[in-house]
Amino acid sequence: MQTILVTGAAGLIGRRLLMRLRETGRRALGIDVVRAPDELPSKIVDLKDAHRLHALALEHEIDSVIHCGAVSGPMVMIDNPIGIVDINIVGTGNILELARIHRMRRVVFCSSTSAYGPTPRPANDARGVAEDTPLRPTSVYGATKVAGEALVSAYRSQHGVDGVAVRLCWVYGPGRTTACVVRTMIEDAQAGRPTHLPFGADFPRQFIHVDDAVDALLAAHDADHCPGDVYNATGGDFTTIGEVAARVRDLIPEANITVAEGPDPLDDYQHRFDIAAIGSDLGFRPARPLERGLADYAQWIASKTA
Repeated sequence: MQTILVTGAAGLIGRRLLMRLRETGRRALGIDVVRAPDELPSKIVDLKDAHRLHALALEHEIDSVIHCGAVSGPMVMIDNPIGIVDINIVGTGNILELARIHRMRRVVFCSSTSAYGPTPRPANDARGVAEDTPLRPTSVYGATKVAGEALVSAYRSQHGVDGVAVRLCWVYGPGRTTACVVRTMIEDAQAGRPTHLPFGADFPRQFIHVDDAVDALLAAHDADHCPGDVYNATGGDFTTIGEVAARVRDLIPEANITVAEGPDPLDDYQHRFDIAAIGSDLGFRPARPLERGLADYAQWIASKTA
């Protein structure tokens, strides 16, 4: 049995992915610059340490990589843009070179819908924004995801590395530690605190539960063949932050949430993303609509504070 390498194993998606692989009896190793939870098979490794990566590949018979390791969003390290470039682009290049030299089966690159930047209204609203829409990132983070996708595609065409990118939208759920309006609303409601957001009542944001994100990455990893080199993956809902607040109030009637009008100053206005390709090519369909995801997340948060 060959080993799946999961980068970013201490982060929201990587940790959940490593847990899933362990629970299903698959052989996996996680790496991160900080230690993952003790029960998970992981090591402290910097993505920029190419020599250590090659040693691990030989020692653990690594056959594929699900690459979640990165600065994890446009709100992180805003004051250190060159650090984002260093981690997200150089780290991705090292992973692809690892796969090339060791002739690995596949690399799955965890990309982001931040790569799009603001999207034009699609010609077919019912279909949504497709993967071939021009990319116009407005953040350094989004630009590094565009660069990472380009490297995956180039290694695929020039060097035969079987790589595929999955563009995830805003990921929420158990284990998220960076800024998240969903978590803030739920935590405040459960603690009896009011929540006031200075923007977002009419601002659309697409979410995906972390377990659906894991499903999408595994669908890309496990497929016999990936016809495309990049796929959108969302939770299937297209809603505003104000509507998310209303759903949290439905879930927790005592929630006191107010959301002002206006756009998020740190986010792009994006139309509904088309997820037909990942469904038809790889069989992924989100299983946790927002209502269910919010309920599950609220229960998890309550269990952690009890």
